[in-house]
Amino acid sequence: MNIVVFGANGPTGRQVTAQALAEGHTVTAVTRRPEQFPAGDARLRVAGADVFDPAAVSRAVAGQDAVVSTLGVPYGRKPVTVYSAGVTAISRAMTEHGVRRLVCVSSTVLFRVAAPGETFFFRKVVEPAIARTVGRTVYEDMRRMEETVRDGDHRWTVVRPAGLFDADAVSAYQVATSRLPGRFTSRADLGAVLLREAVDDRHVRAFVDVRTTQGVPGILDVIRKEAFGGRG
Repeated sequence: MNIVVFGANGPTGRQVTAQALAEGHTVTAVTRRPEQFPAGDARLRVAGADVFDPAAVSRAVAGQDAVVSTLGVPYGRKPVTVYSAGVTAISRAMTEHGVRRLVCVSSTVLFRVAAPGETFFFRKVVEPAIARTVGRTVYEDMRRMEETVRDGDHRWTVVRPAGLFDADAVSAYQVATSRLPGRFTSRADLGAVLLREAVDDRHVRAFVDVRTTQGVPGILDVIRKEAFGGRG
């Protein structure tokens, strides 16, 4: 299967790329800094492209069977448009080239309901503080991205992970179309879900939660690492 991964040089994008290559798929890894991407696999093509460049996006999408977007930016005060502008360019390129399958990443925060069994302090203080202050511009643009994807006519799936952390291997993660209990998703598990959605055509036109239940870190560790300079 031919899969193009946007945001491939981020930690989640690298997970999708590595796992797809391990399964024998052909991958086009799209990044603004192709010189920084590890090459070496005959089935890997590294494409230098910016999602704000529609012509470059179109060239990357041509000839693909599925598109995976792992675009992401760190929290900050400046307005964010990479999610919405990126998926707009990607969607137009998919229509142009007749590519139907689209899988992209947003956040479990966008379910707008608390995780089952969550503590009062986390529900009322911690998560709102992240969603409405530190991460406000990111989540606003994620919401615009989701609206664009939902209103399109492609075979789409939006995966909404929780707090991201690094893990050495894929675990026995949980997946559902409603918000799951727990606070964390490993990038290895997120990459596995993105790949399975793209290859197996699961959960078409649905928003999917994914949760890691084993070996999860502490909340303060994740906030320190991800809220201040972390990437998807």
